Amino acid sequence: MTAVTSTTFDLRTEPRGYVSQVCVVALKELRDSLRNKWFLSFSLLFAVLTCALGYLSMAGTGLDGVAGFGRTAASLINVILLIVPLQALTIGAGALAGERDRGTLEYLLAHPITRGELLAGKFLGCAIALLSSLALGFGAGMIVVATGGRTQQIGGFLLMILATNALAVAMLSVGFLISALCRRGSTAIGIAILFWFSLVFLSDLGLMGGTLLLHFQARTLFLATLANPMQSFKMSVLGSIHTSLDVLGPAGAYAVREYGPQLPAIFMTAIAAWIVLPALSAYALFTRRGDA
Repeated sequence: MTAVTSTTFDLRTEPRGYVSQVCVVALKELRDSLRNKWFLSFSLLFAVLTCALGYLSMAGTGLDGVAGFGRTAASLINVILLIVPLQALTIGAGALAGERDRGTLEYLLAHPITRGELLAGKFLGCAIALLSSLALGFGAGMIVVATGGRTQQIGGFLLMILATNALAVAMLSVGFLISALCRRGSTAIGIAILFWFSLVFLSDLGLMGGTLLLHFQARTLFLATLANPMQSFKMSVLGSIHTSLDVLGPAGAYAVREYGPQLPAIFMTAIAAWIVLPALSAYALFTRRGDA
């Protein structure tokens, strides 16, 4: 998704050391992301939708209405699930496979830098760019809602921002794993989009079908939702807004009954596992490969 030759990259003139090498690569990746038209388009789209939904959430409520950050957060959930994971997955999928496909990965590795430093720097740079994009969108939405004087449930909105950032980094981590596995950038992007589609649509259809045909128990449904980072995100945010997950059916009711106040930590742990495990797998695959 990013072009290597667009930014000067010469580690031979930089100070040595793991941290300095990683920071140089991260800065290069950040600059390239900010020059990427697709990245900027995603960022602008998210900011516009956040502002629009923030404004619409206040419409028609009157001076004594209850619209505020809570209603805005509820409106944003589906937008976040559609845009943020797709953006993160495609950025991560193109990070390594795109370099390899263009033949520029050999050029990067010809510098005095290890594969681990290169991977860490690219991941850090992509993560900073991605989280900055989200901060822009959420910041614009918060200004719209706050200027309307509707500050109800701001705690739930802030928790949604935290959960969205965690979800974005988790999908970025999965994207890097896909990128480490693929030799061609187009293949990596295609797999990333297929993975996003399966999480967004097929998982919900699978759970519905399993419930109807196989009569899944509530515990099984809850464990299946934990296995999907997007479902964990949705349940954590809805729980913070509505204080109850009964709106999600048997799985939500089971979660509230069995785990109660421990649920936020359980959901964030599930998302954190999607950050750590794919990232470690990508590191192991990339550092052990003998070819570029």
